[in-house]
Amino acid sequence: MVPLPYYLIVSGILFSIGTIGVLTRRNAIVIFMCVELMLNAVNLTFIAFSHELGKIDGQVFVFFIMTVAAAEAAVGLALMIAFYKNRESIDVEDVNLMKW
Repeated sequence: MVPLPYYLIVSGILFSIGTIGVLTRRNAIVIFMCVELMLNAVNLTFIAFSHELGKIDGQVFVFFIMTVAAAEAAVGLALMIAFYKNRESIDVEDVNLMKW
């Protein structure tokens, strides 16, 4: 059995990588993947604490987070496809060009 601090260290590393990716990248798809990485880091933390405490609450939260992440993926990718059709670029700096 792996101790709880190991799970939290891995989760912190994943969340840090996701945060750095969101703050430094300009490509919308890479930013989107980094946000998903951050959500998975939070899921890992919820599951680790749920297992440690012997309760199912963390697993229920993970279920809802995964549902929201799936909806985010559908809406986010649809927006990226629409933006690419209009501007032929998915660079985040070009998003302000969508103003009227």
